[in-house]
Amino acid sequence: MLPIFEKPTNITIYLLLINSIERYILLNARQFVYCGISAQMKPLKFISFCFSLALCVSCNAQDNKEDQIKMALLAAPVEVRDGAHVYGFDEDGKFITLREGTNGFIVRSDDPNQEGFEVVCYGVDAEPFMARGRDLKSKGKGRAEILNIREEEAEAGTLKMPNYGSVLHIYYGQNAKYNPDTEEIEGASYRYVIYTPKATQASTGLPLRPNGPGHPWLMFPGTHRAHIMITPPEGN
Repeated sequence: MLPIFEKPTNITIYLLLINSIERYILLNARQFVYCGISAQMKPLKFISFCFSLALCVSCNAQDNKEDQIKMALLAAPVEVRDGAHVYGFDEDGKFITLREGTNGFIVRSDDPNQEGFEVVCYGVDAEPFMARGRDLKSKGKGRAEILNIREEEAEAGTLKMPNYGSVLHIYYGQNAKYNPDTEEIEGASYRYVIYTPKATQASTGLPLRPNGPGHPWLMFPGTHRAHIMITPPEGN
C-alpha cells in the first residue's frame, strides 16, 4: 500500500513551489527537460504546466487518502462504518487521523511500516490501551518491552484496559492487498480478539488451544492480556 499525504488547502503552497522550481531551472540549465518540457518555454506556460502537475499530484494524494479510509472500514461491521473514526498514515508513514468519528468505533488503515497487510477495528474503550502501545513504539520500545510496561501499568491501575468483552476485529493477510477498482481486500482473512482481562479457563470454560478451525480459545489466561481468540478458516 502506498502512503498518502494531506491535500494542501492553501494555493499559496503551490505558487511557492512552482516559483522555486522555475527559478532553479532557469538559473541552472539552458535546456533542462522535465517530462518533455523545455526550460526555454515562456514563464507563464511553465507556471501553468507546474500548476497542473501540482493539482494532479494533489488529486492522486486525495485518492490515496480515500483508499485508506475505504480499506480501513472493511475491518468494521457494516452497520458502523459510516460513523467510525479512521486512522491512517501520511507520506512519511506517520500515524494520523484521516476522518473524525461519531459512533464510538475506531478503524485503522494498513501500516506501510509493517510487513504484511492488516486493517483493524475496535471500540473507543480500547483506545487508551492501543494509544499507549503506539506511544511506546514511537519511543523505540520493542514488542516485549511494550508488553511488560503495559502489564505493569495495568496492574498499577494507571492504564485503562479495554472493557471485558470488547472486540478487536482484524482483517489481515501476509500477501493481502487492497484493490481500489473493486474496493475489496484480496487474499485477506478475519480474526477476532475478545478482551477478557484476568479471565481463566475455569471462569470461561474455554480450552487453551483451538479444538478446530474457527473454534474459540483462551490466550494468556489469568493475565491482563487474557483474551478469547477466534480465527475463522482462511479466506473467511
